[in-house]
Amino acid sequence: MKIDKRIFGWMMYDFANSSFTTIIVTVVYSVYFKDIVVGKLADGTMLWSLAISLSMLLVALTAPVFGAVADYSRSKKKFLFINTYLTIIFTSLLYFVQYGDIVRGMFLFIVANFAFNSANVFYNAFLPEITNRENLGKVSGWGWAIGYAGGLLSLLISLPLVHNAVRWIFPSVALFFAVFSIFTFFWVKEIKKESQRTNYFKTAYKRIKYSYLNIRKINELKKFILSYFVYNDAIVTIISFGAIFGASEFGMSAKDLLVYFIIMQFSSMIGSLYFGNLADKIGTKKTISITLYIWLAVVIWAFICRNETEFYGVGILAGIAMGSSQSCSRTMLALLTPESKKTEFFGFYAFSGKLAAIIGPVVYGLIRYITSSHRVAILSIAVFLVAGLILISRVNEERGIKESTDWID
Repeated sequence: MKIDKRIFGWMMYDFANSSFTTIIVTVVYSVYFKDIVVGKLADGTMLWSLAISLSMLLVALTAPVFGAVADYSRSKKKFLFINTYLTIIFTSLLYFVQYGDIVRGMFLFIVANFAFNSANVFYNAFLPEITNRENLGKVSGWGWAIGYAGGLLSLLISLPLVHNAVRWIFPSVALFFAVFSIFTFFWVKEIKKESQRTNYFKTAYKRIKYSYLNIRKINELKKFILSYFVYNDAIVTIISFGAIFGASEFGMSAKDLLVYFIIMQFSSMIGSLYFGNLADKIGTKKTISITLYIWLAVVIWAFICRNETEFYGVGILAGIAMGSSQSCSRTMLALLTPESKKTEFFGFYAFSGKLAAIIGPVVYGLIRYITSSHRVAILSIAVFLVAGLILISRVNEERGIKESTDWID
């Protein structure tokens, strides 16, 4: 497979935006918000789960609109740019969040996370435009692997700041995102098609209903989106609470957590590359199922884990599953979606994933609040994973690909 300038530019967005997922959502800001901003003023875990869920609710409500508008107006790149820089601006503003600034800390994060996930609607929709069906798994896997390299570099940059200048980590993440996303905006060209002048938002709402009716007609795509709805809930919850779990259960410091996730990034890169290639060989559905079994092992191991050293093993295994399950899910959607509906259906894909992501963090936060135990709370994730495995087992990948290629508007 030849990696040209467009493919490399597309991959570099994964490199750039992984800094936000890694540092803000997972490792540093989540723990900083719980322990420093909230402290003993309230239940920091519950408030963090609320911030995650509210941002995902906003994405769920707007993603179908964004996808339909971008598809109709041929403005994917413009919407990608706007949401990217909203993320960058509000991430940098996290510098001003200190002890007691609970409302400000939640508001700035919610906007940043909303914009970040909204940008991914348009970014993901570029995938089928930059490569052919035969290489979707490889390109998606390489994108995630390069993304974890970006996450690794952002962790290394943050390491010297974590003790005495932790708030400077947030604008440094924003700068990292801004610099490395430039490759995407220069090298990824949108395929220009004829567009009409119209009220795009009014048209978008009409197309949401139309898209829903279309997805209902594509049986295998419909079944896959339902399975993704469930198992992605588990993955988002693990990403959102992984560092908090380590800090609460094993007393890991901010520096410990950064080192922990640096090691995890290496296994994530390996997992993304290996499973991306495996998906092209044995099929995307089988590959996703394998990664979900790995996730199930991660949850069970975390529940019975008794010391920090053992928890490092949990992190390495989670890293292998993390990038691979998400990159293969992106590939699966591209395979099952008709060419003319890519952006529109990617909007619904984001809708289902983010709508699901409202439930998992809230369930985790509530169970943690009621039982005062992160270990009990993490078992709730296993329920979502088992349900996701059952649902994806009912998807016929070959039939779904045929449905997408035979689709006529």
